[in-house]
Amino acid sequence: MIEIQPVDVIDATVEVPGSKSLTQRALIAAALARGTSRLVGPLASEDTAYTMAALRAMGIACDDSDPRTWIVKGSGGVIKAPEQDIFLGNNGTATRFLTSVAALGQGRFRITGDERMAERPIAPLMEALRGWDVDIESDADNGCPPLSINGSGLAGGRTVLPEGRSSQYLSSLLLVAPYARQQAELEVQGEVLSRPYVEMTLAVMADFGIRVEAAPSLTFFRIPQGCYQGMEYRIEGDASGASYFWAAAAVTGGRVTVANVPVPSLQGDAHLVPLLARMGCEVTKSGDGITVEGPEKQKLSGIEVDMGNMPDVAPTLAVVAAFAEGTTVINNVAHLRIKECDRLSAMVTELRKMGAEVEEEPDRMIIHGHGGRDLHGAEIETYHDHRIAMCFGVAGLRVPGVRITGEDCVKKSFPDFWQRFDQLTDRPVVVRT
Repeated sequence: MIEIQPVDVIDATVEVPGSKSLTQRALIAAALARGTSRLVGPLASEDTAYTMAALRAMGIACDDSDPRTWIVKGSGGVIKAPEQDIFLGNNGTATRFLTSVAALGQGRFRITGDERMAERPIAPLMEALRGWDVDIESDADNGCPPLSINGSGLAGGRTVLPEGRSSQYLSSLLLVAPYARQQAELEVQGEVLSRPYVEMTLAVMADFGIRVEAAPSLTFFRIPQGCYQGMEYRIEGDASGASYFWAAAAVTGGRVTVANVPVPSLQGDAHLVPLLARMGCEVTKSGDGITVEGPEKQKLSGIEVDMGNMPDVAPTLAVVAAFAEGTTVINNVAHLRIKECDRLSAMVTELRKMGAEVEEEPDRMIIHGHGGRDLHGAEIETYHDHRIAMCFGVAGLRVPGVRITGEDCVKKSFPDFWQRFDQLTDRPVVVRT
């Protein structure tokens, strides 16, 4: 357990690790490419380690001995059946991406994860892959992992993704589609949420040499046959990880520059910054950095916002909203319920522990802010979810007595988060108890 110490003044410049989303997409493209790729500035974390271990088991040579530059020798789309099951913990992105990668292979693949992963749905992806003649089953017949795949490649042609509520299903299909036996077409039914993540996937594919024809609505795609080309690929700093530092400036009235998230960014989560500006923060952008300065006397204002395209930073905004004056409504976030935990319910529960007035509805949170005057210390449960741990670290910068259990879950995406959080001031912020 750790306890966060409140601070008086923050004026700091920090760097964050590479983007988890970009690292995992680049790893897949590099693995399937013809030739060798150098991934510069990647994220080394629990999640990316699972992805890399799985690729190695499928016959891809990956060298991460230099943490700043990884070398991936692409297989040109040849995927070998591993000798053992592929265990991916609670890495939802890798489970969805590697399910499609496995379908490219020849032979039997079994993809498993931890207890929570066995509750996270993947049925829409399975149905779309079956449209490309993939033999895939959920072992428990519940549309969740573990999954068994008898790989024989992708037939291609037209398939339908029955719903787009997880952009990861769509990204997974797009990443492997160039390797189908005939040109692939993909239709998405229903609303496409987290659109920036799909746009990120298309950008990574284009950088590695495959340009996809996409409808403006992102509900139809025509993917040319081809092979990614090995390259040097530079990975942006992680905007999701940066969100906690920008939020720290917002709630304390301080100033924080995250020096390695560029403008513009491929990452939808960077759009949290304009929302903080709407709440009263001052935002400046220069070079590869974004600076957020909180308002004087911490006078933040509540806002209403649709966060369907940036669900990973919805918990961050919820914490900031608890320190605002007035009501903040965070809409269109039902998909928070299928993350590492039910993040919507978890945020409401833990904010209420601190005395916040919060309402939970099926697809939104409503936070009635009183400038933080109603908040008090509490013991925060993280639910083994890295994002819950990190966003409540922000709350502790203003409220005495915020204690966080299971704090080491941050290793999933940001292994040295607490050490970097400590760098916000010249005295310790994080105290282990």
